[in-house]
Amino acid sequence: MPAAPVHHDQLRNFATAVYMQQGMPEADAGLVADTLVQADLWGHQSHGVLRLGWYLDRLRNRVMNPVTTPDFVVDTGGIAVIDGHDGVGHVLTRLASEEAIRRAKVHGIAAVGVRMSNHFGTCMYYTLMGARAGCVMMLASNGGPAMAPWGGRKKIVGTNPWSIAAPAGKHAPFVVDMANTGVARGKIYLARNKRMPIPEGWAINAAGAPTTDPQEAIDGIILPMAGHKGYAIAAMVDMLSGVLSGSGFLSAVHSPYKTADKSNCGHFVMALNIEAMQPLDQFNARMEQWVAEVKSVPLAQGHDEVFYPGEMEANNDARNRAQGISFPDDTLRDLQRIADETGLRSQLPI
Repeated sequence: MPAAPVHHDQLRNFATAVYMQQGMPEADAGLVADTLVQADLWGHQSHGVLRLGWYLDRLRNRVMNPVTTPDFVVDTGGIAVIDGHDGVGHVLTRLASEEAIRRAKVHGIAAVGVRMSNHFGTCMYYTLMGARAGCVMMLASNGGPAMAPWGGRKKIVGTNPWSIAAPAGKHAPFVVDMANTGVARGKIYLARNKRMPIPEGWAINAAGAPTTDPQEAIDGIILPMAGHKGYAIAAMVDMLSGVLSGSGFLSAVHSPYKTADKSNCGHFVMALNIEAMQPLDQFNARMEQWVAEVKSVPLAQGHDEVFYPGEMEANNDARNRAQGISFPDDTLRDLQRIADETGLRSQLPI
């Protein structure tokens, strides 16, 4: 019998308690918990509470500091660089996003780099902050090695996700959020939890052969999206997030799955104040026209509706808030394990 759906508020409270037990301030623990649960609400379980234990282990192993102490090493109006000193990536990225928005409102456009950070969850959690504030927001982050450079057979390039978001008038915001591999690595971990094969074309195993086995994919190499183009975009993200920010890059970065290694990852945030280019009302009206035209095209076979970027997540959010979130058994068992280890079983809503 399938497990009952879980209410998002109860799950968020449990995750908050887990991180507070490790010395994270309540507001910061609540932020990390919210990013995880929000990903599940959007339907992106690869970035949801599946990751609760990974961040917990990073705190236990002292490679992520529970108390984040950001230091502005560059502060020149529309440009800033923050040294995160191995703090919580979610906290640092929220700060960088807030700073980018604030500075863009003054200067029209602003960019903030973050060095020596940690994984922060879904990019769109932060770019949507900009969209809600009347900005076009971009966020990029590098990550631990997952793919080989085009033509090579050693993984040194991360999935290196990026996102762009903008308001869309009466509609939910326009938002793009993607990794530069054919699929985010978290989706392969999710497939493993569901005991399901992955599609051909997602990964090759350690011997270089195509695989549909999630564990072989994790131990092997994740393939870039669109061949050499995905590799080139991942390289661009690494340049912006790692080289430009002064953080680690390529094989010096470690993914959140490597819970005993410091991350060394970096981020790049850019905000553009829409009002600096045209009235916000005009932009919103034009975005409504854009959405209407996109959704008006004839449907291809096998499709019931055309969606603009961000629409499916908004729909999932509304449904999951009303009905609860359903999880695979392996994810539920992992939550129960964490609850038992932390003595918080009474707070786990399953």
